[in-house]
Amino acid sequence: MTRPDVLVILADDMGFSDLGCYGGEIETPVLDGLARRGTRFTQFYNSPRCSPTRASLLTGLQPHQVGIGILTGDERPRGYRGDLAEECHTIAELLRDAGYGTYLSGKWHLSDDMAAPTPSWPNARGFERTFGTIEGAGSFFDPVSLHRDGSPVDEAQVEDFYYTDAIGAAGAQFVAEHARDQAENPMFLYLPFTAPHWPLHAREEEIERYRGRFDAGWDELREQRRQRMISEGILDESWSLSERDPDVPAWEAAADKDWQVRRMEVYAAQVSAMDRAIGAVVDALEAAGRLDNTLILFLSDNGGCAEDLPPGGHDGFWDLRMIPQATRAGEPMRYGNKPHILPGPEDTYASYGPEWANVSNTPFREYKHWVHEGGIATPLIAHWPAGLGQPGDLCHAPGQLVDLVPTILEATGAAYPAERNGAAVPPMEGASLLAALQGGDRSDRPERPLYWEHEGNAAVRLGQWKLARKYPGPWELYDLLADRTETHDLAADRPELVATLAAAYEQWSRRVGVIPRERITGEGAVDAAGIPYINP
Repeated sequence: MTRPDVLVILADDMGFSDLGCYGGEIETPVLDGLARRGTRFTQFYNSPRCSPTRASLLTGLQPHQVGIGILTGDERPRGYRGDLAEECHTIAELLRDAGYGTYLSGKWHLSDDMAAPTPSWPNARGFERTFGTIEGAGSFFDPVSLHRDGSPVDEAQVEDFYYTDAIGAAGAQFVAEHARDQAENPMFLYLPFTAPHWPLHAREEEIERYRGRFDAGWDELREQRRQRMISEGILDESWSLSERDPDVPAWEAAADKDWQVRRMEVYAAQVSAMDRAIGAVVDALEAAGRLDNTLILFLSDNGGCAEDLPPGGHDGFWDLRMIPQATRAGEPMRYGNKPHILPGPEDTYASYGPEWANVSNTPFREYKHWVHEGGIATPLIAHWPAGLGQPGDLCHAPGQLVDLVPTILEATGAAYPAERNGAAVPPMEGASLLAALQGGDRSDRPERPLYWEHEGNAAVRLGQWKLARKYPGPWELYDLLADRTETHDLAADRPELVATLAAAYEQWSRRVGVIPRERITGEGAVDAAGIPYINP
């Protein structure tokens, strides 16, 4: 078999159960089709924030090892460098050196300087052709920092521009051009979307498709999702649904129901638009006769996002560079989550809040930022007809972001040198999942610990046991075999296990360069945007 093409697709702030094939009500026929013909993971993990996930996904290392412990932006001497380190490989560099054409269409968010090209920009990190934003978020109708091959472009000035569609179109174009000009060589395409990250922006006709879909409210929809996930074999029936977020009222008691429903309708429209854009790339692969021998991996960068806008009530939030001060036509913006502002159009800037993020993360607790399952559990779809086992399979083996680079390297035969530009690089942190994807004995993989840290929130999983804390709170202990929804804290019952796992975590955190949260949040500490740190 010839070396496969590789397509890695990343959603932004999408919850575990949003896709149709993971129990959601949102229409995602392209991804559902890939899942039915491929493999779905039920216990795969990301990082609880966008930049750290991207750093881990592309390097096979922990985000702290490569300078992206929280977000981009230099926060030294208290914090992280906030810029992708040069002392690491990216998967694009490794595949380029193995003879692959390498392409990026979408969001980068791994560079401190988002205004001018630096050694951490994608064209300097192994991608030969690029289209997308260097910034982390922004308008879907007029995104900031939009570049093509390292140079600014003004394509957003086209009247019908919508960033999600543009990412898919550019990705499809890269596939077609590669098939035309380099048909004898394999290709790697990285397709990181901004959808469905806030702001809630979608075309009205797409929103209209979901009119009435969420009228039952968050309580009933969470239970419906759980039941569908049980039917799919994704959840164990014995795992109870986590309690509703205590800051979210019962649906029956909720005010402004029309506005609340509209928020979720727009969010769903964003996910469907992403699915359609992925379809454009899949169609291009099929038209080129390359789909069957393409390893496709789809996942989300963290759990659903409960952030209200502005998050934390920061006064300077609306002045951030990523937020437009007017529409392309010069109309004033309407900012924030306010019932009199129906989100969706270009002149709005809103989010869907904890009310609907709690639904997106069904059946789990917590959200983006935190390391309980709601913050770090992601759908993972793998599709590769020429190289995988039975279609429509479920893989229950635990896996983590750092496993994807080893998996891709094994599938492609590419090497992982011990040095980059004469400097030593750390060995890969993960292990290949290829045997599990090909139908090997997934229950008999060597037991290994998985670790997380973000903003002081920390966790370690070893087998069925998971130790987690919500900073600055105490450690909690969960038996994920019996209680993956983390509803029964067993820390008081198993103090010796808590001590063992906590010691393992501390050893890991020192090895990979975790900076203690107390040091970062010292008096007077501010983040890269000049906003004072607030303990999560």
